[in-house]
Amino acid sequence: MSEDDYCLIDATRPPKADEPPYAECVLCREPTEYPESYKGITLCPVCEWQEAQRTACSG
Repeated sequence: MSEDDYCLIDATRPPKADEPPYAECVLCREPTEYPESYKGITLCPVCEWQEAQRTACSG
């Protein structure tokens, strides 16, 4: 069985920005690595890592 058999979470991420302005994290309001123009949920690296840990699939 592959990892895909267990995890059904869509891990799509926005494209990283090359320069400011950066979008704010939706959880802590810190700057993210993503462009401000991105429409959708953006997380800073810390919150992104914590969210990944929280939602990680255990097989």
